[in-house]
Amino acid sequence: MSITHGVDVEQLGQAVETITEEPEGGQFRFRAKTEWTDGLQCVTTIDDFDQAGERVHTQEFHVKGDEPEQILGKRSAPNAVELLLAALGSCLSVGYAANAAAMGIELRDLRFELEGDVDLRGFLGISEDVRAGYNTVTCTAYIDANASEEELAELRDRVEATSPLLDNITNAVPLETDVVPVQKGE
Repeated sequence: MSITHGVDVEQLGQAVETITEEPEGGQFRFRAKTEWTDGLQCVTTIDDFDQAGERVHTQEFHVKGDEPEQILGKRSAPNAVELLLAALGSCLSVGYAANAAAMGIELRDLRFELEGDVDLRGFLGISEDVRAGYNTVTCTAYIDANASEEELAELRDRVEATSPLLDNITNAVPLETDVVPVQKGE
């Protein structure tokens, strides 16, 4: 067994091989359910997911959302755009750890600082010329590893080419929404 900074490299290679031979094993459907609780607060529940068409039950997670007081919230939890930065940082962390292990790069320390600029004139509908979401997002990766600058650049390129969150942020993802009226008590 070959473990590099907590990643089983052999198991990672086997997963790649298995999914290459049987692509349906790499088909996942993730889901989240968000309920408004009060004011600008909500709670998202994450539990099961599907892999290759089969339901997998896991630990249930609850993620709270709110807004800062300056945006009429109570700041009891991060807001959605902050959670997007956290999700991107989490995805990049996984990508760097797995790819570094596969490349034989020993990570001693890895952290990301992410920032995004939002102009509320878009969100509030004040200006059609202003995006509702981030205008820019910056990410700085701090890496202490046994690798040259060229190897770290190759690592970055591999991660950025395969990061699901980076892909979702930089490419339009089709979104379908339905509104279902529900009578109180149903």
